[in-house]
Amino acid sequence: MKCLHLIISGRVQGVFFRDNIRRKATELELKGYVRNLEDSTVEVVAQGDENKINELIEFIKKGPGIAKVRDIKIKHKKPENFKSFEIRF
Repeated sequence: MKCLHLIISGRVQGVFFRDNIRRKATELELKGYVRNLEDSTVEVVAQGDENKINELIEFIKKGPGIAKVRDIKIKHKKPENFKSFEIRF
């Protein structure tokens, strides 16, 4: 079990980015959340199988939908007790 914290910058708010991330993470059976931050970045915490998290990161890099990802900062995080993958506000 792996847990990563990502901060994604670029054109990632107002373009259905969070919903696309939630759908892909759910498809990959990952747990965690995605939310917009006040500085126009998006935060993702993804927990689960390492290969599936890597697949989510590759999906994010391509910029789902009309999003344009400029940068992703990735940190390891201590696993938590997530029940699903959700959009947080």
